[in-house]
Formats: sequence, C-alpha cells, structure tokens
Amino acid sequence: MKYIVVLGDGMADRKLENLGNKTPLESARTPNLDALAARSEIGMCKTVPDGMKPGSDVANLSVLGYDPKQGYTGRSPLEAVSIGIPLRSTDVTMRCNLVTVSDEENYEDKRMIDYSAGEISTREANELIEYLKTFFDDEKFTLYSGVSYRHCLVIDKGETGNDLTPPHDITERPVRGHLPQGKLQKELLGMMRRSYELLKDHPVNLARIAAGKRPANSVWFWGEGTKPALENYEKKFGVKGGVISAVDLVKGIGMLAGMQILDVEGATGNYDTNFQGKADAALSALLNGLDLVYIHMEAPDECGHQGDVKHKIFSIEEIDRAVVGTLVKGLNDAKEPFRMLVCPDHPTPICIRTHTSDPVPYLLYDSEKDLSAGAARYDEEHAEATGVFVEDGYLLMQKLLNK
Repeated sequence: MKYIVVLGDGMADRKLENLGNKTPLESARTPNLDALAARSEIGMCKTVPDGMKPGSDVANLSVLGYDPKQGYTGRSPLEAVSIGIPLRSTDVTMRCNLVTVSDEENYEDKRMIDYSAGEISTREANELIEYLKTFFDDEKFTLYSGVSYRHCLVIDKGETGNDLTPPHDITERPVRGHLPQGKLQKELLGMMRRSYELLKDHPVNLARIAAGKRPANSVWFWGEGTKPALENYEKKFGVKGGVISAVDLVKGIGMLAGMQILDVEGATGNYDTNFQGKADAALSALLNGLDLVYIHMEAPDECGHQGDVKHKIFSIEEIDRAVVGTLVKGLNDAKEPFRMLVCPDHPTPICIRTHTSDPVPYLLYDSEKDLSAGAARYDEEHAEATGVFVEDGYLLMQKLLNK
C-alpha cells in the first residue's frame, strides 16, 4: 500500500460574493477530486490546537502526524534547519522577511505594502542579505540567506518571549502597533529602521523600481523559536516517507523527521510552480521505494495573502489536474494500491488575507475500498454537511495509514 498527502496550503476559504457566495474551492473545476469524492471519507478537521497561532508550521506538523502541543518550538528554527544553519541549544532564531514598506520618513508611520517584496527573486534577495550582513552581523546577530523573500536571523544566547507580528497579517495596513515588542525590541527595531536606509537606494532596488517591480526596502522579523527535535517519521509510523515542497519551513520539518527531501526543478511556492513536476517526482518516488510522499503546494496560501481570487482558483484546479490526476492514473496503471489524503493545513481566506484557525475540509480515499461519508464533492460545504469531524489534526495521519 502506498500513501499520499496532497496538501494545498491555505486552500480553504470563506464564501465570496463575487463568486456567487461560493468559496474558491467550491468554484474550482475539480473533476479528479469529484471522481474520488463518491468513494471517499470527507469531513472537517481541526489542525490548529486551541491557544496556538494558525501558522503553516503548527498546521503542517499536525497533518504530518505530530502533536504541535508536544514538540513545537517556533517557526523559524524549522526553516533554519532546511537552510542548513547549525543551531545550538542556546540560539534563538527569527524569520527575516524582505518586505516593501511605504516611504514615510518615520518608520512607525510606514505601511506594509507587500510582505514578499513582489516575490523578489532568490538571486536579488541573496545580494541584499549579503549586503546587510556587512552591517548587522556581529557576535550576537547573524543573518542567513534563504529563498525569495524568506530569510533567517540567528541570535546567540537570545531570549524568547518577544511579541512579533507576521508581515502578511498587516498587508496594506500601518506598521504602528505591530512593531517588535519585548526584550529584543531595541535591537530588532533598530535593524529594521536601518535596513530601510540601507536598502531604499540599493542598485538591486533601483533596478526593480525601474522595471516596475516593488523594492525590497526593509527587513521584518517574526516567528521566533529555538532548536527543535522531532521523532523519526519511519520509527513513529513504520513507513518510509518523503517531502516535496518549495518552502524551507516544510522541508525543515521533513528533515527533522528524517524524511527524504525530493527537490523539483521549477518549484516556486506560488501559482507559477511546477505542479506537474511535483506529481511526477512523487509518483516516481512511490514506485521506487518510498511508502509515503507528502506533497506540499504553497500556491493557494500565497494567493490568499495577496487577495488573488483568480489564481487561487487556478492553483486549486492545477492541484486537481496535475497532481491528483497524475497520481491516481499513475498508481492505477501500475496496479499499486494506495490511500490518498487531500486537505489544506489551514484556511487563508481572501477576505482577510491571512490565516485562521477554522477547521479544514479533508478527503480520504482508498483505492481498494469504499470509505464514502455521503458527500458528492470535496469542498467546505460538502465536508461540513457530512458531520464527520476530527478534533485533533495530528490523528489524520493515523487515519491515512489506517492505524
């Protein structure tokens, strides 16, 4: 038996008037999922425990089968592991976004224009981070380059307990009231202010502005944490697993769990990602030794943060066409029995452009037996109507593995 998780990050949503009071998932054309729905268990699942923030870190840990209440130490250290940063037990890490802020003179008066600096390229971003390192790196603080706008700050003998706001939570809003608070407030805010002065006229940004792109004119710190540890996935569940993702966070979780990381050329973390390549890589891995593949697609989440309804629907349709369609056909053609779980990690509603803790719809399919819960389609409305509810998200993995 082979096992697949098709994870559409942020895919769940709320009904929108401009979609005829439907969600993007309800509006999308999903013939492959529709074909599975009649024989699948479909229901709702709570992936974010009460009292925890609805981040992709917490929610993906849940779907992978780990109880976030037991082993979660913060978001950024998971990304640090993927980047290859050697963490010590005394280190504190923070996500460092390259962002676009408005040009008011006082930093406190600025607005968060774009949490991703227009999806800046990794090449451009690395040049900016290397430039900032010459000013910011010292015995206590070290910057590390990541992918696109996602980078990392490591603080030697740092202190946790800082109040830090994710920049995607305040898109197009004033930064006042959302600036760092806590023991490291002075240092963090100082670097953010200085980064604006250093970056606003940097040649990379001048070229971006000339090309009609948004400049990466500031850093923004959030998502603090400390060195994590996860139980080995194969030891915990008895299957050999792999992870496909363009996002350092999810790769880091997979690496900590001892899972195989499958890199796919053209995987971007947005709606222009190589959906087909991810599906092909997953199918190949399943037919050549792996028991389970966790396929993470960031695109619906990014579209939710951007308020981009059109491409959120497009991303869902590509997940259905390229990923679900390819895997179902490929495994059936190979006469390989399989179980497939399709779900988001959390909702990212277009109307608020950030994550929520609301339960998410899931579909569980078994190629060898009928699991029907009476739903005719996979979406939020049909999933709620079945009355099937999984209170603890980390138990979804046990349902997938039929344990």
